[in-house]
Amino acid sequence: MSRDYDVIVVGAGLVGAAIGLGLARLGRRVAVLDGGDGDFRAARGNGGLVWVQGKGVRLPAYRRLTERSAAAWSEFARELQDLSGIDVELEQRGGLVFCLGEAGLAERRRRLTPEGGDGPVNAEIIDRAALAALLPRLRLGPAVAGASFGRHDGAVHTLRLLRALHVGLGRLGAELSTGDAVTAVAAEAGGFRVESGRGVRRAGRVVIAAGLGTAPLAQALGIELEVLAERGQMLVAGPVAPLLDLPATGVRQLRDGTLQFGTSNEPVGRDAAATVAAAARIARRAVEISPDFARVGLRRHWACLRVLSRDGAPVYAESPTCPGAFVAICHSGVTLAAAHAGELATALAAGALPAVFSSFHHGRFHVSHAV
Repeated sequence: MSRDYDVIVVGAGLVGAAIGLGLARLGRRVAVLDGGDGDFRAARGNGGLVWVQGKGVRLPAYRRLTERSAAAWSEFARELQDLSGIDVELEQRGGLVFCLGEAGLAERRRRLTPEGGDGPVNAEIIDRAALAALLPRLRLGPAVAGASFGRHDGAVHTLRLLRALHVGLGRLGAELSTGDAVTAVAAEAGGFRVESGRGVRRAGRVVIAAGLGTAPLAQALGIELEVLAERGQMLVAGPVAPLLDLPATGVRQLRDGTLQFGTSNEPVGRDAAATVAAAARIARRAVEISPDFARVGLRRHWACLRVLSRDGAPVYAESPTCPGAFVAICHSGVTLAAAHAGELATALAAGALPAVFSSFHHGRFHVSHAV
């Protein structure tokens, strides 16, 4: 069979684009195919956090992958800027999770502590005084008891990241075809046939990284995978003068002064409607964190659907019946982008997932296993 490409990646969101860029960087002939603007896109509701704390508390392999990716992010950001000319605005000076009340602080400690452990992993619990010292420009609300602080945490500008990945793909010689939804994938002699709105392409390997569209395409290749949707809503205010010196879950300030508030975690199926009730909850918590947020003017409110496996950890797997067909889904597309473009792309280029990825196989859902 005459192959058009070495690898076709289905999906050009943060996951697929990072994998495609990594493969192209290794010299592979790559096509990355994406659907239309009306498709569900997790990147639209992403706060841009590069986050280690809280990841994989009960799945050590996930924690280690997150740690490796976060450690690789500084070099990855430099490479992206050199390649695309786009600064993704990486800041990695630490990150916070605000805790309201002493009970909230105790619950945060519990959630960060592995079973049988004696304290949080990749985070420390700090009291109100220590938190105030980290955020000298922000008045804390009376309910704030403290926070968890992750020294390895940070953030990027999500839309700049996605744009940098797309520009980088082109400059590395990969084909990026947008508005070109894949309708069928099938194994054939020597590789795979991929049908889309613009015709048929062939490749020796295929990677399905299509977010909420992954499951039906994966099923056609012998991979039975459950992909869950979670609605997240966000509010944007400002720009305002600098208030928040570190990113936090629920609120961060971009370099231009814009404030992002969110997000909700709503298991509502594939309903991407924004709701007043969720916006009110997000705004109420923001004002509890700081009265300074009560005086900023809201500019936008929207919702998106994010991608989850059953236990919240990534899924990376090869088809048991169609060798060379892989799936990749995750909830941490920003944090893991460096790993996806690095060690995961290297493994996919070689045609096999090494043992370090074995904990992420979807077969784990057939036994009792929680993150």
